[in-house]
Amino acid sequence: MTQQVEIRANFGGPGAAQEALRKLQALRAFEVNGLYENGLLTATVDEDVVERAVHMIEEIGGRSQTETIG
Repeated sequence: MTQQVEIRANFGGPGAAQEALRKLQALRAFEVNGLYENGLLTATVDEDVVERAVHMIEEIGGRSQTETIG
């Protein structure tokens, strides 16, 4: 069974956070929420897509932290 990882990310603005939201949903994130208008989001993903998700966040210009849960 794979573990889930929480990714907390911040971006320079709401447009980048919204783009990340859409792309994380395409990666089948379990949950994505945050204060998009402030450029903040939190996503929960399977550990097998964490590297892709973090790379995507960095490509958009965001910074992220990860934490394994469960």
